[in-house]
Amino acid sequence: MKQIQGSYITGYVTLLVKGNMPELFFQECMNKGVTVWNIKKKNKHACSGNIKLQDIKHLKEIKRGKDYHISFIQKKGFPFLLSRFFRRKEIVIAMAMSILLIFLLSNVIWKVEIKGVPKDIEEKIDKQLKDYGVHPGAWTFTLDKPGEIQRNLTEDVPELLWVGVQKKGTTFFLEGVEKTIVEKKDVEGPRDLVATKKGVIKNMYVSKGLPKVEINDYVEPGDILVSGTLNEVEQNEEEEEEEEENKEKENRIVVASEGEIIANTWYNTEVTVPLKTNYELLTGEHENKYSIGFGDFQIPIWGFGTPDYEAIHREENENQFYFFKWKLPIRFIQTTLSEKTYHDMERSKEEAVQAGIRQAKQELQLKLGPDAEITSEKVLHESVESGKVKLSLHLTVEEDIAKAQPINQGD
Repeated sequence: MKQIQGSYITGYVTLLVKGNMPELFFQECMNKGVTVWNIKKKNKHACSGNIKLQDIKHLKEIKRGKDYHISFIQKKGFPFLLSRFFRRKEIVIAMAMSILLIFLLSNVIWKVEIKGVPKDIEEKIDKQLKDYGVHPGAWTFTLDKPGEIQRNLTEDVPELLWVGVQKKGTTFFLEGVEKTIVEKKDVEGPRDLVATKKGVIKNMYVSKGLPKVEINDYVEPGDILVSGTLNEVEQNEEEEEEEEENKEKENRIVVASEGEIIANTWYNTEVTVPLKTNYELLTGEHENKYSIGFGDFQIPIWGFGTPDYEAIHREENENQFYFFKWKLPIRFIQTTLSEKTYHDMERSKEEAVQAGIRQAKQELQLKLGPDAEITSEKVLHESVESGKVKLSLHLTVEEDIAKAQPINQGD
């Protein structure tokens, strides 16, 4: 029985052998190693039996020199079913077109879901996605990778703290987290304004409170700039006895001081600038190539040859093909070949100094924020070592140095 297992998969035929003592033909088949089963005697001169499709090639040799007439009365098994199927051209064409249609529909975006953000931010995300080409009906293999889309969204939608992009089948899922702007809490209740840095007062804008300094005064960190105690002066003049002090303490007027105290402050910084530098620059000329990838093998389908560029910047974008939700081992690859040029730049010492000053001012501006204004700079020391200019700079800044400090009102 083991010899005939799987015979339906490989195929088998039923022979009708006619002649004198036809059963001897099947005996000869068995002697030659041909598997035979289900042998039936039809009459004195006819006998039937089954043999495997792969053994038909041995029949001619076994029949040689013998007076038998052999005919095939039945053909069974998968190979014959397949053969009959492919003879029906209309069925084959319909099947092929159905598979192709399913394949194409499996690689189209049918739905874009955005969760976790308010409606207004959702509309901004949706607009940006459409600019990226991500919308229902888009081909998945023409889109950027989810990681690239995620990075672009966080840059183009400033209200987003984080966004996750995931593709499942024919649906794009996006889940975002809105930035929560934590406003610095003001000190509640009566307060003074004190200096956070040393500097020289340049301008004062006081809306509440009693100014304790004047223009051009020098202040140190912790000095009171604006007092929240409005009748402090009178209290000091009238203080004579402990009982009167307690009375005045009860009657003093305190408010929450408000205002801006703009002062000139100073910063020392060091910066190093190379005299020689080089950089790459894309010229804007580029060519796109498209190919289908199978593992490490790629078949070009559009864009042949290599552009005549002296230097090439290569960028590849790969997208997987799907059949329903299953990922196929086939990739659509878009390769962008951009022309790039190399540039060597040599600065004079004066140019390097100016570049260093710009760099130092930009770094300090980022540190202090947009409200601060750098008013002047002075080079304290400069030197040239190992092809680099080292600068020591003194920068003067106009900035608000006031911060709120609660007033201790005692018991």
